[in-house]
Amino acid sequence: MARTDTIFVCQSCGGFQPKWSGRCDSCGEWNTLMEETSGASAPLGSSASAPKKTRRGRIDFVDLGGDSPDPKRLQSGIAEFDRVCGGGLVPASALLVGGDPGIGKSTLLLQAVAGLARQGITTAYVSGEESAGQVRRRAKRLGLADAPVQLAAETALSAILDGLKAEKPDIVIIDSIQTMWTDQLAAAPGTVAQVRACAQELTRFAKKTGACVLLVGHVTKDGQIAGPRVVEHMVDAVLYFEGERSHQFRILRAVKNRFGPTDEIGVFEMGDAGLREVANPSALFLDGRGEPASGAAVFAGMEGTRPVLTEIQALVAQSSLGTPRRTVVGWDSGRLAMVLAVLEARCGLAFGGRDVYLNVAGGLKIAEPAADLAVAAALVSSMLDAPLPADSVVFGEISLSGDVRPVGRAEARLKEAAKLGFSKALAPSNATDLAAGVTVSGVSSVIDLVRRIEALSVKE
Repeated sequence: MARTDTIFVCQSCGGFQPKWSGRCDSCGEWNTLMEETSGASAPLGSSASAPKKTRRGRIDFVDLGGDSPDPKRLQSGIAEFDRVCGGGLVPASALLVGGDPGIGKSTLLLQAVAGLARQGITTAYVSGEESAGQVRRRAKRLGLADAPVQLAAETALSAILDGLKAEKPDIVIIDSIQTMWTDQLAAAPGTVAQVRACAQELTRFAKKTGACVLLVGHVTKDGQIAGPRVVEHMVDAVLYFEGERSHQFRILRAVKNRFGPTDEIGVFEMGDAGLREVANPSALFLDGRGEPASGAAVFAGMEGTRPVLTEIQALVAQSSLGTPRRTVVGWDSGRLAMVLAVLEARCGLAFGGRDVYLNVAGGLKIAEPAADLAVAAALVSSMLDAPLPADSVVFGEISLSGDVRPVGRAEARLKEAAKLGFSKALAPSNATDLAAGVTVSGVSSVIDLVRRIEALSVKE
């Protein structure tokens, strides 16, 4: 009788170790090693014994300059969802959708698949977390009970593949990949080996049959999709569904897309009847602005190909602690430390004994460096108690020397500002000739920015 060897697999990175230890040698995570059989992480159809020799096939090469038809797009009817996917779903593709628990992933995909089914496209929804009755009740609440979606509640991969091969759907939803398991592996469902093997088989099914497969993935406490990162490399697109539970806004963001632009976003509003798409997110993020107050600056940013305006709020207050607080919501804390250091070194502003709070209104997360100037304007405005004009927007990147550097897509930012009624802008000097109904005041350095805001405080 053959002896079954065991190995220990890291549930964070997928690394192997011959014996258990508290810390993974590959990624450094603690308490992530789990015992599995030696053949648990091998691809499906393989054996722990020595592989048999097979006849080698020949690869057929084609010319790089040959013509290939553009992929056909399947429109779901949800414009924001189709935008993030690159214009619609592509047949024979695999997409991975991740997000926090309860954020609305299943609701979004159920609405999308119902829209596709109403167009006569064959769709299948496989739930591994809920029963068929639970999914039906949600569909009834969303007004989707009449959509001809094929529904199943199953977690066994072999049964799912057999059912999909019999039904031959064009769109398949797997909710979620962490609940799927295959009996060819001895590992428990949700482990690295099971997630990798099931994702590989479902992706292979999509490529062979021409169906579009959407996989729902859980996320870790760090916001990354749980399981091995190799799953993100397998699929054609990775979408993150973001949002704060205290806000009704939800943002679908593409971080990888082989059929469209990355960093594209779609904005939704969560309500009693499900998710409602927001065609003009700038107006939504700026909704509720009152009279001009110190510490508030409207940032004209870019999310993928779309200009989005949002309000950046700052509060600078005298600290009673030995170490002042630095609290940031919606922006990079390291970037805030850099902007504070530049303002102290180049402008002589003292933030050392003051608490600094920074918030991006509406729950949006900003990553582009073009927000530097808006953050600096909000900080200086709060410190000097000088409100910025209500009809002005701010954007620009700050260097360590204190200079304001130009940013891309300045014309699109200004057009979006003009569309929402803004008539002034504090921007890099090269944007002065791109004004589209907006009077641009060129800012060359942070010293110039502080002087302009000080002039506002004098006028007040």
